[in-house]
Amino acid sequence: QVQLVESGGGLVQPGGSLRLSCAASGSIFSLYDMGWYRQAPGKQRDLVARITTIGSTNYADSVKGRFTISRDNAKNTVYLQMNILKPEDTAVYYCNAGRSVPRQVYWGQGTQVTVSS
Repeated sequence: QVQLVESGGGLVQPGGSLRLSCAASGSIFSLYDMGWYRQAPGKQRDLVARITTIGSTNYADSVKGRFTISRDNAKNTVYLQMNILKPEDTAVYYCNAGRSVPRQVYWGQGTQVTVSS
């Protein structure tokens, strides 16, 4: 079992920045690919950014150049640095941990990000 706890969400003006954190516990953090997803009201949950166990990253086109995902295996934490925020970035952001063998997927409880003036 992996427990994930997100923090760092809040209200920010357009053009501002936030850094989300996701602290993991309960298993060996370095064995898991980590991701950030987001879900806006009435929409599906979509991938924002992902980082593998070896540090490879990929991003949704809508956030490329603005968001950066990183991980600190010593602290069992994954981060999402969000810059140049836009109103369309408003959503609940969820942390995700996954591995293929054995198949395991875990989710955090989510943190609200609101971009508004």
